[in-house]
Amino acid sequence: MTDLVTATDLNNSATASTAEPDRFQDYALPDPLMRAIDDLGFEFCTPIQGRALPFSLADYDVTGQAQTGTGKTAAFLITLLTRFWENPLQEPLPTGTPRALVLAPTRELALQIEGDAEGLAKYMGAHTVSVVGGMDFTKQQERLAAKPVDILVATPGRLIDFLERRHVNLSKVETLVIDEADRMLDMGFIPDVRRIVFQTPHKRQRQTLFFSATFNETVMRLAQSWTIDPEHIVVEPDSVATDTVDQKFWLVSGSGRQKLLHDFLLVKRPTRAIIFANRRDQTHRLVSYLSKHDIQCEGLAGDIPQKKRLSTLNRFKEGKLQYLIATDVAGRGIHVDGVTHVINFELPEDPEDYVHRIGRTGRAGAEGVAISFVSEDDAFNLPALEEYLGNQIKCVQPEDLSNAAE
Repeated sequence: MTDLVTATDLNNSATASTAEPDRFQDYALPDPLMRAIDDLGFEFCTPIQGRALPFSLADYDVTGQAQTGTGKTAAFLITLLTRFWENPLQEPLPTGTPRALVLAPTRELALQIEGDAEGLAKYMGAHTVSVVGGMDFTKQQERLAAKPVDILVATPGRLIDFLERRHVNLSKVETLVIDEADRMLDMGFIPDVRRIVFQTPHKRQRQTLFFSATFNETVMRLAQSWTIDPEHIVVEPDSVATDTVDQKFWLVSGSGRQKLLHDFLLVKRPTRAIIFANRRDQTHRLVSYLSKHDIQCEGLAGDIPQKKRLSTLNRFKEGKLQYLIATDVAGRGIHVDGVTHVINFELPEDPEDYVHRIGRTGRAGAEGVAISFVSEDDAFNLPALEEYLGNQIKCVQPEDLSNAAE
């Protein structure tokens, strides 16, 4: 069975609070939707879900500040599916005319959302289609033309292609979801997003759910321009897995990183690990180095063909691949249950990326380990990370790996 973001989202109950977290059954959700949630074995809402759902289910606009992994995907999907169930169409819309549009910055996140929607809607008949760059345009067009679509999940550039060819009509969108707005801003997608939003109904004639990990001045202006009197919800970053992650910072020479990583994997044999590098060329070098030393691993980076990336990610999710070497393309929106270790081969330049990375482990109540290699090459990133985390970082010598095979 394919792992679902939603499964992880729903299982992360509000452990940071002493108050009893809300239960999904408290929201009078449609019976088929509750059946799907029950099938997944989940009962409690995460903080972002418990705070957003009362407003989003009542058709209010919502702006939510929450990191990846806090449950916002499930929050907006539950909202969409409930709306469809309670407001059935008298007759189907033309093909390519969605009732809801979800914009995501990356292919991986868009495909993940599509899979989660299918899991939650399996007893409801709602149809979800994704259109993303780097994959076969014709096949996506055929899926859109096959039958009416309820939820369209898209990356901005590919959606513009479909709009320009008149394969998609956004005039009937009832709910617009903009996910990871700050990432879209960083990736230069905002002009495309503006063009897309302009083709949906006026903000007074639609519901808008706007999510971002950060709300700087630019993101706040975007939120204000696309929403009407939204309920603003903030879930602090410290709610993201860090309480269940044992964080270690190991001092190492720049030239000694590869051997330290090799020895750690050989001696400790973590069950399932993601090793993060800052650049794709470093990712490829690591895959080559470890493979030559008989450690099975594969890479996940932006220059790897999309078909191979999806295959690699699926094999990692299914447990057929033990070690994944990735750039931050895997740091957001990729949720895999059972990741026991995250290793930062290099410290990220952005402290937020550190939190996103270590959030890949310690999920769903499990404990995880995050090990960061720190050398003279990236130690200058420590002060900003300490300020972001709110505590001093203690760097120590690596564990004794003297049992490593020569």
